[in-house]
This record gives sequence, C-alpha cells and structure tokens, in this order.
Amino acid sequence: MKETIIPIGPFHPLLEEPELFTLKVDGDTVIDVDVRIGWNHRGIEKLSQGLTWDQVPFLIERICGICSTSHPYACVLAMEEICDIEAPPRAQYIRPVVAELERIHSHLLWLGLAGHFIGYNTVFMWAWKYRELTLDSLEQLTGNRNHYAMFKAGGVRRDFSQKAMDFTMKAMDETEKATKMFLGAVLDDPVMHKRLKGVGVLTYEDAIQYSAVGPTSRPSGVDHDARRDDPFDAYGISHDKGVWKAIVLQDGDVFAKAACRILEILESIKIIRWCIENIPDGEIDAGVKEIPAGEGCGHYEAPRGEVFHYMRSDGSNFPIRHKVRAPTYNNLPTYKATCPGAHIADVALITASIDPCYCCTERVGVVDKLGTKHILTQDDLTKLSVKKTNEIRRKLGKTTYDPYAKMI
Repeated sequence: MKETIIPIGPFHPLLEEPELFTLKVDGDTVIDVDVRIGWNHRGIEKLSQGLTWDQVPFLIERICGICSTSHPYACVLAMEEICDIEAPPRAQYIRPVVAELERIHSHLLWLGLAGHFIGYNTVFMWAWKYRELTLDSLEQLTGNRNHYAMFKAGGVRRDFSQKAMDFTMKAMDETEKATKMFLGAVLDDPVMHKRLKGVGVLTYEDAIQYSAVGPTSRPSGVDHDARRDDPFDAYGISHDKGVWKAIVLQDGDVFAKAACRILEILESIKIIRWCIENIPDGEIDAGVKEIPAGEGCGHYEAPRGEVFHYMRSDGSNFPIRHKVRAPTYNNLPTYKATCPGAHIADVALITASIDPCYCCTERVGVVDKLGTKHILTQDDLTKLSVKKTNEIRRKLGKTTYDPYAKMI
C-alpha cells in the first residue's frame, strides 16, 4: 500500500497548544513520525534578563500554569547556589508542600484528560472533581489556586496558617480515598487493559537513548528522581526516613505511565502529610538582598520530569543569562521509538501519555535571520505574519487582510 503523510497540527482540536506532528503511515499503521517544535515565541528567557532577581520568579511562574511552582523552585535553587546559601528550615518544609500539591493537581488533570481521550468521561469528571480539593488547599495555603507566588531566593514569601494546614490534611484524606478508587479503576478494568496495555512501549534502552525523564522514563524501569538523587529542602530527610519512594515500573507502555502517575499521587500525599506534621517553627526567609557574581544551576523533579534552570550573574541586580530546559523537551523525541508500528488511533494516546507541555518547552527569542543582533518585537512578528498571510491570500485569489484597519 502506498505510504501516506498525515499532518496533525500545528493547530488541531486535540492539541491545547500549537505543535506539528507529521505521521508517515501505511494503511492504518504508523511507519514514522516527525515532531516540529517552535510554534510559540514567548521570549521568556530574554524577558528574565530585564527583571530584577526578585521579580524573575513571578515571570518564571508563567512559563506554565500547571508547572507554576516547578519552574520557580528550580530557579530559586539556582540563585541560592550562586549565593551559597540555604533557605531557613521552616521554608524547606513549606516548599515541598506547595510543590507536591501541584504534582497532585497536575496528575489528576492528566488523568481526567486521558480518560476523556479514550471515551471514559466518568474518569474525567471524577478526577477533576477531586482535583478541586487540591486547588482549594493551595488557595488556603498560598492565597491562589494557580501561580502561587511563594518562592524567592532564600525562602518563601508567605507562611502557612494552622487553619490552612488543617484544611490541607483533611483534603489529603479525601484525595487519598479517591486516588485509590482511580487506581482500582485503572488496574482492574478490562477495557483499560485492552486499550492501554502494550500500546506505545518505551523500552529501558530507548528511554536512556532519548534521555527521557519523569513519568515517561520511570515506567520503563529508569530509576531516577531528582528529589531523591540530589536531595534539597525536606525531600532528602523525608526519603531517608522512608516516608516516600520513587515509583519505578517496568512495562513502559501507556498503561504503565497511567499507573505510575496515580501511584505518584499517593507518594505526594505522604510527603505533604509528613512535612505538615513535622514543620519546624522559625523564619521563612533568609533575607537575600544581593546576588553576587557567579553562576548556578537548579533542578527540580517537576510533574513531567526533571526541569533545569541555569542562571549567571555579574553582580548586578539582573541576571545576564537565564536558560530553561523543561522536561517535555526531552520526552518529545521518544515518539520516534513509541509511535512506529502503532495504529493511527493509538498515536493520540501515546502523545498524551508523556503529558506534553509545549508552553514549557518553547521559549524563543526571535532574531533577524540576516545576522543582525536585532531582536524582533511582537509588532515585528505581527507584520511578518500579516505579510505571509496576504501572500497566501493573493495566491488563492482572495483580498488581503489588514489587522490594523478600524472596526466599523
């Protein structure tokens, strides 16, 4: 049968954000897949260089709404490495609580969407119902359901009240019951087994070869978790005391990735409970006023895998370089190993199984290709886009488009 090319994206109902997947198929079987990134031009790294050190975490939170603590966590750890300091003990317990609540909310959001993709909308509704408990806990603790604005170099910006911590402990009891229900639904449902087992298998060797991270690699037997392997804040002591463990599975298929995330929710609940029960009294901020010259690299085990932030300082009040590497950047290439041989209908599940976040992955400063140092502004990009659109419209025999024309 003749090979056929099927483009999915860059704008497609399945994709929350623009990305281009090009499938080469033989009948219903995928032979090869190509992924093209670079459709979001946000310039976050360049913007960071124009902000003060204290302002940067607020910007970095907005890289992604679902990872809005993971990025500031890695960012402030990089700043603290430059300063050669640690946050006060109480702040070291506050940080993991916020971060693990975010992991729960991220995994439940993914679980609901995964259920929706396979037509299991009951899972979608129940997962998002219990996700509200986590968001309510974050609002009680930080004042926000998203973009919590908690992290800063040398500590956190706000303390936890006892009332908020009591609310969170009760919410975790309910979340634990719901998670065990979801785990039973996934592990015991024959339809889920039939639909997800053996689909999109990422072998241990391929996971290593493509440098996969997080819940994309651990279900393939890769035993790595930044919270345990390079411990920071309360993660190290809580792991040493046997409070939690990294979830590592072996099958590497979509089913294993789903099971891994559900099991990770239970581990996150253990970390949250332990941190709240053992949180020490004291200050929450080391009072960092200046960042000396130097460079630092902070990393954190985000819900999708390990995220890195590299920062360089010349001793001024602004970073002179800020580089971000998000986990989806590593996990996207694994499609080259997991999609060939699959049915077209399975590609959507395989795509969803890595929980891709394109806005995390793509932060591009656009430079004039003629070789000048001029960074293209938003207005420049708009004019280039309009020019290209009008060229296409003229070829199609249509009138040109002027976005600046007054609306009548």
